[in-house]
Amino acid sequence: MKIAALILGLVFTSFISSAQDEKGVTITVTIENVLSDEGSIMGGLHTESSFMKGPGVANEVVDAVKGEVTLTFTNIKPGTFAIMLLHDSNDNNRMDFEANGMPKENYATTGELVFGPPNFNSARFEVKDKDLDFRIRF
Repeated sequence: MKIAALILGLVFTSFISSAQDEKGVTITVTIENVLSDEGSIMGGLHTESSFMKGPGVANEVVDAVKGEVTLTFTNIKPGTFAIMLLHDSNDNNRMDFEANGMPKENYATTGELVFGPPNFNSARFEVKDKDLDFRIRF
């Protein structure tokens, strides 16, 4: 009986440890230079196929706080991603534009700063097996 209990215990322990191994990484994004407490900060983790086309593969929203806010994406599996951020100051869940087509609300992405609309190639990064931290300025 003791041997059966020991074997069952080892099998259970093995199952728990393999379940933990399959956990993805955590991506923490600190957004600097939030200019007001109005609205919310929306962040989307995107693949190339979802970038600039709608919601990301993971999405987070936090209340805007003047100064600095943090978004956290958890259990992210390896792959190539880009993060898009928007300060949705009027909480209408979309970016607002001026009559000339320029954005009214602050936005940012990971990667290199580009002139014109963001693109996936300049914003992409690799997720492997370590947690990632980004500091992004509006």
